[in-house]
This record gives sequence, C-alpha cells and structure tokens, in this order.
Amino acid sequence: MHIRYEDIPNIIEEAVLVYVREPQMDAWDELLRRPTPSALLTLGGAILRLNAAMARALGRSVEQCVGRGFGDLLPASELAAVESLVAHAARTNTVAMRVLEFPGPGAASVVCLVEARHVNDPIGGEPLVWVHSLDAGNDRGGLLIPFRLAARAANLGLCMYSPRERELEWLGGAPPLAALFPKAFISLSEVVRRVHPDDRGALRRLVPSMVARSPWIRLRFFTEYDGWRLLVCQTRRVLLGYGGPERVFGVIRDDSKREARRRRALVALSAERQRADEIAAFSSAVMTAVTEQEVRQVVLTRLAATFGGSGAALALVTKDRLCICTDAGIPLPVAAVQSLRLDARSPLPYVIRTGEPQFIRNQADYIRRWPHGAMVPYFDQLDTGYAISITPLSPAGEQPLGAWLVTYDSEHRSSPDERALMCTLADLAGQALKRVRLQEARVELAAALQQTMLPTLPEHLPGLEVAARYRPSRDGLDIGGDWYDAFVMPDGAIALEIGDMQGHDVDAAAAMGQVRASMRAIAAHEPDPATVLTRTNELLVTMDAARFASCTMLHIDPGDGRVTGASAGHVPLLYARDDGSHSIRELPGGPVLGVLPDADYPEETFTLDKNAALVMVTDGVVEGPTLTLDAGLERAGTLAAQAVHDGLNAEETADLILDDAVAENHLDDVAVLIIRRT
Repeated sequence: MHIRYEDIPNIIEEAVLVYVREPQMDAWDELLRRPTPSALLTLGGAILRLNAAMARALGRSVEQCVGRGFGDLLPASELAAVESLVAHAARTNTVAMRVLEFPGPGAASVVCLVEARHVNDPIGGEPLVWVHSLDAGNDRGGLLIPFRLAARAANLGLCMYSPRERELEWLGGAPPLAALFPKAFISLSEVVRRVHPDDRGALRRLVPSMVARSPWIRLRFFTEYDGWRLLVCQTRRVLLGYGGPERVFGVIRDDSKREARRRRALVALSAERQRADEIAAFSSAVMTAVTEQEVRQVVLTRLAATFGGSGAALALVTKDRLCICTDAGIPLPVAAVQSLRLDARSPLPYVIRTGEPQFIRNQADYIRRWPHGAMVPYFDQLDTGYAISITPLSPAGEQPLGAWLVTYDSEHRSSPDERALMCTLADLAGQALKRVRLQEARVELAAALQQTMLPTLPEHLPGLEVAARYRPSRDGLDIGGDWYDAFVMPDGAIALEIGDMQGHDVDAAAAMGQVRASMRAIAAHEPDPATVLTRTNELLVTMDAARFASCTMLHIDPGDGRVTGASAGHVPLLYARDDGSHSIRELPGGPVLGVLPDADYPEETFTLDKNAALVMVTDGVVEGPTLTLDAGLERAGTLAAQAVHDGLNAEETADLILDDAVAENHLDDVAVLIIRRT
C-alpha cells in the first residue's frame, strides 16, 4: 500500500480517534449489559438504547422501544413519576430513585426500584439519562411503599397474598380498615372462614385469578369487633422486582356504611312509593265513589294510613249540626261531638265555617290556640303529645260540606308538602261528595219519575194471574225505555203489551211514556192488536219521533184462553206448560214502531191452555255480554216451565226470571210480563 507523505497527518488523527472512541463505546455497552432492565434516555425521556431485560419489562421488542418515550411505554399511572424521575436526573448531578411499575411480559406487572443518573455522550457531549433497575431482593418491603401511600390516599385497605405460603399480609392503608385484620398475617383458610358462605365463590375468583387485574367483587366479611361488613375488593398480580416472587395485591373498600345508606334510601324510596300508591288509590277510590256511604267508607278506611295517623273521622254538615263518623282508631267520644253546632267556638266548626285547615301538633298547641273552646270533651285528659289535623271538604269556591280529621297518638308536625297534599285530597273528597249528592238527588227524581210511569196491573182477573217486573239499566240514571202495560178492554178481553224504547235516559223514558199512553188510548177504540200497532206507528212517523220502539201486544179472552197477538220487531214469546215443557213462539208482525210509514202488522191467534203461562220479556232479559238471544230465550223458557211445573204463581215466576237475568250481569233495561191461566 502506497502512502503519500501529505496523508500521514490525517492517518495519525484517525487512528487516535479510533483509539479513544472504542473504549468509550465499550463503557456504554457495559452499562446496558447488566442482567436487570437498563436504558439510555434523552433529556426528554426518549429511549436511545436499552437492553433485552428492559425490553422484556416493557413488554415489547428492542426495535419497538427505541425512539419511543420511556413513560409512554409504562402504565398511564406511572407517567408523572417517570417524568419527575427523568427531569430530576437531567437537571442535577445527584442520583434519583423511584419505584415504577412495568407492564411485564405476562399477566403480572413488574414493580422495580429504578435509579436514574445524569451521563454525557462521549462522542458529541450530549447529556443523557441512564435508568436501570436496582436489586431490591434484601428490601422488597421498600417496593410496597408507593402502594401503601396510594391506598391510604384513596381511603382503601391494602393486603398481599403469597400463593406459596397461602396467607395474606395486611399492608395498611386507610386506618378504619385496619381492624379487619387484627393480625399482620392471616391464613387463607381463616379468610375463607370469615367470608359469608354465599360469597366464597366470588372469593375464589379473586385469589387464584390468572388475569392481571380482577373486577371489583363484593364480599360479606365477618369481623370480631363489628360483625358482618360489606367489602368491595380488587386484586392485581405483581412481581416484586425483576425476576422476583409473584404476589397478589388486594385493595379493599369498606362499603358497609354506604350500603346502609343505600338500604335506608331504598326503604325511604319504597315508603315513598307506597305512600304514592296509597294516595293514588285514595284519589281513585274517592273519585269513583257513587254513594255518600262509599265516600265515608273510603275516608275512614284509607285516610289515617295515607297520612301516617292513628285514626280518622269524617264530619258532614246536616242543616246546622254535624254528623260524625269515625274509624276504630280515634279515641274520641263521638256522641259528645254530635251535639256541636256550626257556630261553636271550637276548631272543627271553625274549619267548616271558614274553610281554613287547622294543624294542631300537640295538646299545648291546642290550648294555646283554643283556650276557650273545646274541640271535643276530655281532650285535656289525652296524652300531651296527641295531635290532630282538620281539613275542610270544600268544592272549589263553595261552602264546605264538612271536614275530616286525622289524629296522631304522638306529637306531629305536618310539613308544608303534607298540608298541601291533605288539602288537595280534601278538595277531591269535597268534589266527590258534591257529585254524589247531586247524583243521588237525580236518582231519587228519576226513580220517582219511573214509578209514576209504571202502570198499575189489574187485580182479581177471572181465571188469570198477571205479574210484571222492571229493572232499569246500570248505565246512567235508574230510568230507561222499557215498559209493560196490562188493562181490561171494553169487550172484557185483557190487553197486554211490552216494549223497548231506544235509549236509557230521561228522553227515552219520556218517549216511552208517550208511546204507552198512545197505545192505551188507541186500544180503547180498536179491537185487535194489529190495528193498535199500525195506528201507533202512524202516529210516531207523523210526529217525526227521534226514537223508535219495539213492541208486542196481546189480547186474551179470560173465558176460553184465546190469544190474539202481533209484534213490532220485538223479542218472541215464551210458552211455559205445567208438564215442564216450553216453546218459543215468534208472532207475525212488522218493523219497529216509528220508522217506516204505512207499515203492515199481521196478527196470529192461538190458545193459552189452563195452568200454562205466557212470558213476555224485553231483550235485556235474554241477551247479555256472553249470552246470545237464542240461548237466552232457551234459558228463560226452561226457568219459566220449571216454575209452572213446580206450581209457582205468576209473581214468583217473574221474580225467578228477573233474578236470573241480573245474575247474568245483563247491562240493559229488563222488563218481564207474565200472564198465567189458572
């Protein structure tokens, strides 16, 4: 090899640099050649070089780690500690140490004591940070200090399970939890014994868990000083130092007080829901009451329970005096209160007169507010804590109809919400009471009207028995459009009619009265049923009546039992014989009355045998929600035939058929007219 003279200085300089550089690089390799995790970082924390042990601790290959931030490869909880460690070593010449948690190559994380120190790159002089794990084999307890501090800060307890020894060591944490483990070490069998039998399966999922971190598990744990406690636990698998022993860390939270609060809240919520249900039931019951007796029943059975009282009373105004009724829980003599007048100087009349409720929390409060008036006699002899609330039953803007009282056997301070609710329910009760009284007045009027419209049947007919029954529809007033009639014709024959006017109201009853009166007037001049129906139809069509009617009319000769009949769209007759048989006889006829002009109504003549009966009914007797017309006719015919066979008279037979119709829950008006030949 030929070397020029002028190249000699450059060759010497290169040889010197090689001589200097190689020993320095060997020095860095020596730092990274350690068996424990080691790495060189920039001052910003990026990894320049690392050994295989550090790569395994970070859970990645060497290539995946170079150039990455050291803190970014550790658990997120360690980022602040890594940044502090690197910054401290970079800015000072002192050695910095921290316990760091590495993700580890398997399920268990690795806890290491890491040292960081400032070094310089020998080539460019760039400052670097060397981090490496120290051997903590002689002081593994030092690795646990951060976990203890974190547990204490989070108000948690900390314990450690050693799989080989099968025992738990209490590491500390929140002081209140220390009493769970009065001894530093406790065997696993002892822990199992203290855990509730139903929760031991959950404990088995905690201790031998092969995952890095278990879910939070709830356990009931028995303590010697405080009985059962509700603990919430989570475990983590950890290696104490690189290559160190595996342990299971457990963090514990005592949820006993929280669970007690939760249970109290649930009890309170359940009580509130129950009270809401009682209020809803009270409101529904009082608003659906249809009689004053039902209103009293709702108040006396539900009021005290709804407001947590011991008794209840209801005072209603009758002229200028009070009518009092109570439940069994109110210890007050009702007879003495009945004599109270509305102008008496006493809380109850005062509330009714003024409409202002009174909430008296105890006996002293009563005496202070009513020194000269006695609400009831013997009040001063009751317990001093006895309390009472009085609320007027006031339809909005009207004079109170009365008041109700809720009594308490101890001092009671009504909250504003309770007072508002009691007043609201009292208003509802007042409205219901007003509605019921108006309805009862209308029912009385309707009943009187209906009674005046029911005809008087002829008595002592030779050879015949006549009986009738009527019951109005359950829908609306006790009044309807069904009718019946029976009267003696000028020629001595007996006229019988039964009909059904469309509707179940006062208008239907009024129209029914017109039709019945018209038919009786026409029958006085016309000898046969067909003509009566024809003339009645013409009258209704001419009047342009808003309602139509069905009808059956019969003429019966008392001497020979000859029957002539016609029908205007009405239910067939029932023929019941004394041998227990019956038949359904559908008369010839025409359309219902009041619809078609010039309608024709043919008639039929047959004979009613002795001891037999004809049963005339409206459709409400033989039709119902679950009963067809054919089935209803068959049922009523069977009943009538059995009654005749058993020797029942017309009145008893009519009762039997009506009662059966009512038992079948028929909703329509029902009318029954029976004529029996004796």
